[in-house]
Amino acid sequence: MKTVLWILIAFLIVAHQDFWNWNDGTLVLGFIPIGLAYHMGISMGAGIVWFLMCNLAWPRHLDEIESDETTGAQS
Repeated sequence: MKTVLWILIAFLIVAHQDFWNWNDGTLVLGFIPIGLAYHMGISMGAGIVWFLMCNLAWPRHLDEIESDETTGAQS
């Protein structure tokens, strides 16, 4: 699963370089420039990939809380 997520990140990096929309005057919904609409989509995609990374690829051992007995901390 981590490999798929890394591929998605690489795709987002490449897709973010949208030089093909620079000179396009097309409007989406009649008022949003195509470049802005494209970046809105990329941003939503990045948010979804980040959510998946946190839920599927986050190292669970980092979330474990050690008790005071195992760390030797004193109150």
